[in-house]
Amino acid sequence: MTLPFTFDLVPPHMTPTKFDNYIIRKLTALNNQFADSQAYEILLAKDDITVYEVYEIKLPEQAGELLHGISIVHSGKVGNEYFMTKGHFHIVLATAEIYYCLKGEGMMVMETPEGESSVAELRPGRILYVPPCWAHRSVNTGNGDLVTLFVYPGNAGHDYGTIETKGFRQLVIERDGIPTIIPNPHWTGE
Repeated sequence: MTLPFTFDLVPPHMTPTKFDNYIIRKLTALNNQFADSQAYEILLAKDDITVYEVYEIKLPEQAGELLHGISIVHSGKVGNEYFMTKGHFHIVLATAEIYYCLKGEGMMVMETPEGESSVAELRPGRILYVPPCWAHRSVNTGNGDLVTLFVYPGNAGHDYGTIETKGFRQLVIERDGIPTIIPNPHWTGE
């Protein structure tokens, strides 16, 4: 049985004082996810830099529990495409997720298997509801870290493979200093 607990977020990075699992995603973990493969290879040749980190509280992966943690996407770009998370569907496709932006600026790229797409702005104090059946990916469009709290049902699971194979239909790039949403020229879903 899970007991009640609390944790604090320590400024300036907003890392939690309690966590059980620490995930670090380096540039190599996002191979074939950025549109500009040449820019990716040039950046990777310099260093396999950390793109994002996840701090998770481990709870039973079962219905009734709420799994949660903190995601920190660092600022940076591959070519003109902003740093982002791998993105995922949930294994239990009919699963929703909540994100609460604590720090930074960004966007959440979302889409359904049928092709409906949406992009929502993330900024401190904004809560985002990702409905069931929507894949989602956090994108950092700011100059500092993008920090979000996420919460989802314990039995949801993660399907990263679909996005690794197909990609998202939309990308967020910098154009003339402004975050811009464009169609993904390499999308392989159909």
